[in-house]
Amino acid sequence: MSDLVKDAQGAARPGGSLMRSAGRISALTLLSRILGLVREQVFAALLGAGFYADAFLAAFRIPNLLRDLFAEGALSAAFVPTYARALSEGGPRRGVELSGRLLTLLGVILTALTLLGLAFAGPLVALIAPGFAQEPGKAELTVRLTRIMLPFLPVVSFAAVAMGMLNAHGRYGPPAAASSMFNVVSIAWAVMLWAAGFGTAEVVVGWAVGTLLGGLAQLLIQVPPLWRAGWRPRLEWAPGDPGLRAIARLMGPATVGLAAVEINILASTFFASHEDGAIAWLQYAFRILYLPIGVFGVAVGTVAATGLAWRAAQGDLDGLRDTLGHSLRTLAFMTFPATAGLMTLAVPIVRLLFERGAFAPADTANTAAALVLYATGLVAYTGVKVLAPAFYALGTPRVPLLASVTAVITNLALIAVLYPRMGFRAIALGTAMGSIANVLVLVGVFEARRGGLVRLVATWPVARMAAAAALMAGAASFASRTLESALGTRGLAANLVTGLAPVAIGAVLYLGLALALRIPEARDLLAALRRGRPA
Repeated sequence: MSDLVKDAQGAARPGGSLMRSAGRISALTLLSRILGLVREQVFAALLGAGFYADAFLAAFRIPNLLRDLFAEGALSAAFVPTYARALSEGGPRRGVELSGRLLTLLGVILTALTLLGLAFAGPLVALIAPGFAQEPGKAELTVRLTRIMLPFLPVVSFAAVAMGMLNAHGRYGPPAAASSMFNVVSIAWAVMLWAAGFGTAEVVVGWAVGTLLGGLAQLLIQVPPLWRAGWRPRLEWAPGDPGLRAIARLMGPATVGLAAVEINILASTFFASHEDGAIAWLQYAFRILYLPIGVFGVAVGTVAATGLAWRAAQGDLDGLRDTLGHSLRTLAFMTFPATAGLMTLAVPIVRLLFERGAFAPADTANTAAALVLYATGLVAYTGVKVLAPAFYALGTPRVPLLASVTAVITNLALIAVLYPRMGFRAIALGTAMGSIANVLVLVGVFEARRGGLVRLVATWPVARMAAAAALMAGAASFASRTLESALGTRGLAANLVTGLAPVAIGAVLYLGLALALRIPEARDLLAALRRGRPA
């Protein structure tokens, strides 16, 4: 058996530590998310929250939504288990063949989609952001930016395939580092635009060009490790390949099943386009929330998805259930304190991260309000990253479809009812409640069909995690109020102390409480730290 297949199977072995593997990805993902926050900070300082920021974010939604839906969403969910099965049954040669045929097919489809987007950019903008028509020039600028960024779709879709291949081989580091390249290039490009002294109208167009360059960097950084793994470019038109058919069968319902977030984003853009700055406030708030989603949910979900795929391929349903339960408990340990901290410290966190340049105090208040409501769904956001791949691995993609439809209905119903009274805040609340509905359906169906999951997750250690997070939140809130009274909220030094000190106090307190309450995940984390390795 080749080393590549052994590496991939290692992700599913009980002896391989999920906490250690997820920790390595978490470290790289944390770097990417921090760089993403820096990118967002530069964006906020240069463009603020209003005409130009709203136009760029709405324009980027079109290629980015298609990317999330077809590439990093449904395609990844369908490709990884199929590719893992191809490696298991046919070895590396079959893996190279399947990947080449997939890239050829994707190239044709995505080129056609890009050309259609270029032709119909105007109607697309009018559809997703009708409120822009009320402000002269805003819709026209959004159309221009959309056309510039549409080629981002095929570039990052190929990057997503490369990421799936490396993950299936059990090589998580290079893919986790790839998104950092996107952020590094974007930040460097933005600094160049600022140093050149361009006006806001030129900066927003230049930022669109920088987005394309960042996507290209994200793809190219993954080519060397793939090459070392034995992959070679092999373009071949073979749409009837059994592996491609298997991917298509999974992608059909998976595309709809993973569309919940995308439909929710489109709905939020549709409604928020009627409030100047609302699209930007929601984007900045979700960017902060995406830090724990990426560090915890994506990290654990990436490792778990490979293990779940291999266990399902081997028919080890008991092992699959155990992996799923352990993954969810690990996520709970990580996300409970993150949820409590974000809800408690939303204002000082937003102030520290964004309040400078064109970003005003009123923008801080509105962004923080959205962050508090988004954070109520953090545990659910991350849980979906683990639960949905389990159903894809089991060959039952209609279950995530049902869960996603439930989420969409929940979200849209809440927005429709609450938006007249709550404005953009209803969008954040609806998104969070939709994610909670999504998780409840996934857990309920798994329990009904396979059983045992609730018993593995609803344990006393998980209850103790929640209690520790609640105590931590109270202490962090007290520390924040005390520091603000003593230092005020003006100036970078004061914001650094009032924004970071309560977070540090809360983190240390939570870990101490978790150890005192004998939570197993806390002991695993401490043991890994003592060994000098990532958890």
